Amino acid sequence: MKTPRRRARELAVQALYQSELNSTAAPEVAKNIQDLPEFEKADTELFSKLFIGTHSRKAEYMDLIRPLIDRDEKDLSPIERAVLLMACHELSAMPETPYPVIINEAIEVTKTFGGTDGHKFVNGILDKLAARLRPNDPKRP
Repeated sequence: MKTPRRRARELAVQALYQSELNSTAAPEVAKNIQDLPEFEKADTELFSKLFIGTHSRKAEYMDLIRPLIDRDEKDLSPIERAVLLMACHELSAMPETPYPVIINEAIEVTKTFGGTDGHKFVNGILDKLAARLRPNDPKRP
């Protein structure tokens, strides 16, 4: 059973994906997602923080992610890109969430929506990103 927070993350990724592929304005995308039946079971506050926060700073976040990827940014799948951006936002702007939780949730969301081994790629990038953005957090075992 998915937690409300997992649902919020999944819906935020869907919203980021939708806004990226359709060049749709953030308020319209948010409304589309909020109209979905599964939105009732999501943490609505977390969804808003993740989607609006990530969407408003995605260029800044891509600047942080770009040096860590081993391929051209254009070759990222839209799902991997959305998950990496969302996790970058959580790592940057939500210190109350432990970074291992952020990475684990990003991996699970990627497994749900991404390609076969996309979660491995996301894990590797987020491990490096967490070390840069949260150098004083306890390290993962």
